[in-house]
Amino acid sequence: MKNQSSITIVLLMNLSEVHATISVLFIFFLLIYLMTVFSNFLIILLVVICAHLHTPMYFFLGNLAFLDMSYSSVTAPSMLFHLITKHWFMSLSECKAQMFFVMYFAGSEVLLLASMSYDRYVAVCRPLHYSQLMSWGICAQMAFFVWSIAFLVAITHMICLRRLTFCGPNRIQNFFCDLPHLFQISCTDTTINVLVLLIVGGVLASAAFVATFYPYVRIFRAVLRIRTSDGKSKAFSTCTSHLTVVIMYYASVAFIYLVPDTSNLLTLNRVVTVIYTLITPLLNPLIYSLRSKDLKAALQRALNIHRLHPDTPTRR
Repeated sequence: MKNQSSITIVLLMNLSEVHATISVLFIFFLLIYLMTVFSNFLIILLVVICAHLHTPMYFFLGNLAFLDMSYSSVTAPSMLFHLITKHWFMSLSECKAQMFFVMYFAGSEVLLLASMSYDRYVAVCRPLHYSQLMSWGICAQMAFFVWSIAFLVAITHMICLRRLTFCGPNRIQNFFCDLPHLFQISCTDTTINVLVLLIVGGVLASAAFVATFYPYVRIFRAVLRIRTSDGKSKAFSTCTSHLTVVIMYYASVAFIYLVPDTSNLLTLNRVVTVIYTLITPLLNPLIYSLRSKDLKAALQRALNIHRLHPDTPTRR
């Protein structure tokens, strides 16, 4: 083991070798990234400046928008750089740093989606106690828990990664660095690292999965007991946006990490990975914007204020 030289460069998956295709992909992914940043930043801005959006639901939505914007910014600019320069490689230290933030933001999002499920459960099943169960103090504690646990999980894997030596082959089958891909290029026994990943990741994923979907079992039961169709429709309308985002998120993650990475499914796996890392962060704000009357009203009000007073800053 000591005679093997450590690698310092990691070769990434080339999305295309055709010049015309590269140009199209660069323009397409650049537009997707810019739209992602703009739409998520717009949601954060509306949640901050609009007083009627100062509720737990939109507090968590603002956190989700920040996570989507951050996650996309970890992977998209790097991919765009590799596309335009045709240099599909990065240093090992950059690869590890990217992996840390990918795990941090992905872990934060899965826990945040669980927190948002609890918020929807309280809103539908415990409406009379909503202000008590979802006070600003409790919301702040839940957000702190989400960010802290995700950080501890990511830093745990980074610490365990220090024991590994990377000596090649230095090619990974992805356009960004993720923990399983680093295991594949390690020449050190990764048994301990894989065990930590299975235990920590398994516990986190299982707990988040149950905490995300179990509230909807209670919600569906409560909705079925509502006698009027208008009441059922109103109750479901408060949950459809979040449930759509949750299903889309878990479906992508399940395909990427649970489906075997065989040659027959390699192309499909690449497509799903692109959707998960680039398209989903854009779709999340669009889904909420199209389904939320409050968000559309806030955007319309902000636009009207700007038209009436173009030289005056918007006030809350």
